[in-house]
This record gives sequence, structure tokens and C-alpha cells, in this order.
Amino acid sequence: MKWWFGITLWKRVMGALVLGVLFGLALQQIMPDSAEAFLESYIAPFGDIFIALIRMMIVPLIFTTLVAGVVAMKEPAKLGTLGVLTIGLYLATTFFANIIGLTVGTIMQPGAGAAEALSVATPEAISQERPSGWDQILMIIQNPAAAMAEGNILAIIFFALLFGIGILVAGQKGEVVGKFFDSASDVVLKVTTIIMEAAPFGVFALISYTTVAYGIEAFQSIFWLILTVYIGLFIHGLIVYGGLIKVVLRLPAIRFFRGIFDAQAVAFSTSSSSATLPVTITNAKRNLGIKGSVAGSVLPLGATINMDGTALYLGILALFASQAFGIELTLANYAMIAITAAVVSIGAAGIPSASLFLLATVLSTFGATPEQIALVVGFILPVDRIMDMARTVVNVTGDAAVATTVAKWEGELDEETFRDPATI
Repeated sequence: MKWWFGITLWKRVMGALVLGVLFGLALQQIMPDSAEAFLESYIAPFGDIFIALIRMMIVPLIFTTLVAGVVAMKEPAKLGTLGVLTIGLYLATTFFANIIGLTVGTIMQPGAGAAEALSVATPEAISQERPSGWDQILMIIQNPAAAMAEGNILAIIFFALLFGIGILVAGQKGEVVGKFFDSASDVVLKVTTIIMEAAPFGVFALISYTTVAYGIEAFQSIFWLILTVYIGLFIHGLIVYGGLIKVVLRLPAIRFFRGIFDAQAVAFSTSSSSATLPVTITNAKRNLGIKGSVAGSVLPLGATINMDGTALYLGILALFASQAFGIELTLANYAMIAITAAVVSIGAAGIPSASLFLLATVLSTFGATPEQIALVVGFILPVDRIMDMARTVVNVTGDAAVATTVAKWEGELDEETFRDPATI
């Protein structure tokens, strides 16, 4: 098996992506009536097992790396500076995502001529209810054991930060606990690295099933909208994240994108920022040289509140709906769409198609009726996964770009590792 492990992981994952698509298309031609059932029974379970393995590592990885990261800072005050810088960067990238999404949607007009297609769509009603501000705060402050059992990322982050600060305040008596978590975080990262060796097989299974389940026909039905979303996401990733790394940090952008390719591939396959988090943290530390104090705090927070792809997507969908229904938008409407898309995207669940169910709030800013909202959701829902895969890649890439920036500015970036081709 030396030849297999001699190939860098990102190349194996890329090969699995391509082979998965080709296998799915070939199987669809060979057995058109039973391809999906065959994949669901014999191939897709391997993808489900891979996702389960990744999800298994989320809680231990976040808790151990974040506690170890806080202890490594040695000064609790530094945590406040880090938090302000991180949230500021996340909000800035979301702002650019809104601008790019609305610009691309205005130029490409994805909803022009879509009225007929919407007329045959099956309406899908969605809830507009969201927890109040106080309820969201109470969801963060809860029993840590319950938070870990439920996978409540923000609650885990909150408790880990407090626990890490407690270790620092305890002084000499807390040193033993600090060393334990430092070692534990290294062990958990090693386990994640071992699990990532299964990534090519998991990605192959997930992509081959997705290819058959959603199919070329579904892709063609709303091709122009999908193309608009993909172009917007690509521009955002290339210009905003690439520009942040290359222009602001003066680091090689190609190294950054190659360094996080494993995480991008898992994000594309699973459509889940949360499920990808262990891989993102591993890539950040091993390939990009981001120290644990930053990787363990910035990335979990990003997987929860940084949803650039979601904000961009919601803006484009709003323009799609307004164009399809012939609703004229004013400059004030554009501003409200941008603000609302940004606000509702923050903290959106890092699970497949979660952002689609935030659409009602955005469309209501320019007077779309509940019936119109239900039609749009019913039209998009069957193929939303195709677009969700790409926007999850952007979300994960944004997390890594902000973590790299924070690490560079805080002196927590090992540039030799970042620039070293041998690390990938």
C-alpha cells in the first residue's frame, strides 16, 4: 500500500470526487431504474460511516483544542482581543459576500423568465419562527454535558473558554490540567488524521450517490440559477479570500487553497460545516501552520456564525424571486435584503439545506407573499443540495481564511509550515 499513502491526501480526495461523479453517471446509464436504490444499499452507507466518524470527533476536538488554546495564550485578556478581531473579520467577509451576491444576481438575472417554471412547482411552506435573542443566549449557557450530548457548538465553545480561563486563573495548581489538555488535543488531532485516511472512500460514496440522486435532469431544470450561485461563490472565494491571503497577508494564495483542499472536499461531499470542522482544524494546524490557540478558537466559532456562502446565496435567491414574480426592487430593498441575509445567516445551522429555510425572512423584506415564498422554496428544495455543496465549501474556506489572518496578525502563524510544499 506504499503507493497509495505515497499520494498526498488531497490528490486522493480529488481523484475520489472525479471517480464518484463518473461512476454515478455510468451506473445511471447501465441501470437507469435501479441505480439510486443500488447506491443507497451498497455504496452510500460507506459515506454515512465516514460522516459519522467525522461527527464523532467534533465535540472532543473542539473542547480539547479550545481549552489547550486558551491555556497556550497564558493571558485571559488576549482572548478578548482575539474574539473582537475574529468577529470583525467574519462580519467584513459577510459584507463582501452580500455585495457580490447581489451584484452577480443583478447582472445574470436568474429569475427572468422563471415564472412559468414556478407555476408548476409544488409549494413548500416553511416556518418563519426563530428563537428570541434571550432564548439563543440561554441555549449557549447550559449544562456542558448536555451541550456535548446535543452537539451544541456554541455552548461547548462557551464552557471551554471558561474552563481554559479557570486553568489560567488557578495558576500553578492548574498547570497539570493545562498539560493534560495540551496532550489530549494532540491525541485527538492524531485520531482525526487517521480518520481522514478514509476520506477518499467516503467522498467517493457520497458523491456517486449525490450524482444519481439529484441527476443531470434536476441540474438542467434550474441551470441558470445554479450557475449564478456558483459564479458568485467562486468570485467571492477567489477575490475576497484569495485577496485576503495574497494582498493583505502577503502569503501565497495557492498554498492556502491547496492546504485546505481536504476540508473543501469533505464540505462539498457532506454539505455540512459542522461535520467538516475536525478536518478544517487538522488542515489549519498541519498544512497552514496555524497555532492551536487560534485554530481551536477561531474555526469552531466560524463553523457556527460565519456563513458567507449562505448570505450570498440568500441574496441571489431574493433577486431570483423578485425577478420571477416581477417585483421591482428599490435601493432600499437591496439594502434590506443585504442586511437581513447577513443577520439570518449568522448562526445558521451547519447542516445540509439549513439556509433555504431562512429564505422566508429575506423575501418578506420586499413584500413577497407566503404563497410566493412557498412556491420558491418548493421549486428550489429538490435541487438545493447541488448549491448547498458549493456554499458549504465557501463557508469552510472563509473560516480558514479568517483563522489564517488572525494567526498572522497575532504572531500565531508558522510561516515556514505555511510555505513548505512538503506539508501537503
